Amino acid sequence: MNMTTIIDGESNNQRQAASSGFRVDITRGERIGRVSSEWFSRPDDERFLGLTELYDAVKQRADRATARTVESRAVRVEATRDNAERLSLIVPGQEQPIAPTHWSFGQLSSLVSAPATYMRQLPAPLAGINLQHGLLSHRALS
Repeated sequence: MNMTTIIDGESNNQRQAASSGFRVDITRGERIGRVSSEWFSRPDDERFLGLTELYDAVKQRADRATARTVESRAVRVEATRDNAERLSLIVPGQEQPIAPTHWSFGQLSSLVSAPATYMRQLPAPLAGINLQHGLLSHRALS
């Protein structure tokens, strides 16, 4: 079975809307402490002070993104003890390991019939072992 990633670009109208100015009325709404605590708990490269910075970061990531189809049997899942939070996927033809996105992790979990929500709660090395085992079992069934 193959895994496919499809990246859909934004239309020009969406780009113009995102780059146009916006106004926030701070007298409306409510304070939610959870939002602040979640922002502070994120890694530095996931904290943005405004929508413009967020848009720029997402745009840069989209510009660097590539899409291709690879056979699931060619994918290897790795995790290191150095970083218990990160999984890496080793894909043929790719020099560097790649980190799965939230969506692609869900697709990989689905491919091996593992509940993605549960797998996301596991430490990366344990999730990696389970995903790799699932890929080996999946390969045997193919």
